[in-house]
Amino acid sequence: MIEQRQTRQTRANGSPIDTGGSVFDSTRELAALALERAAEKMRDLREGVADTASGVQRKVHDYAGATSRYVADQPVRAALIAVGIGALVTAAILVSRRRHHRY
Repeated sequence: MIEQRQTRQTRANGSPIDTGGSVFDSTRELAALALERAAEKMRDLREGVADTASGVQRKVHDYAGATSRYVADQPVRAALIAVGIGALVTAAILVSRRRHHRY
C-alpha cells in the first residue's frame, strides 16, 4: 500500500504541512496552496491593469481637452490640418491598393 511519512514540512508562509496523513491529503494541501498563490498573483495583476487603464484614460481626457481648446482658438488652422491628414490617409490607401493589384 501507500507509505505514510511521519515528517513535517513547512509551507512558503511558514505554517507546517502535516505529511503524516495520506498522499491525497498532502496533494490537496499543495493544490490549495498553489491556488492561493495564483489568486494573489491575479489580484496583483488586476490592480496593475486598473492603474494603467486609469492613467491612460486621464491622458486621453487631457489630450481631448487640449485638442478642443486648439480648435476653438485656431479653427481655420485646425481645419487645414484635418484636410491635410485626410489627404495623406487617402493617398496612402490609393497607393496601397495599386500595389496589391500588380501581383
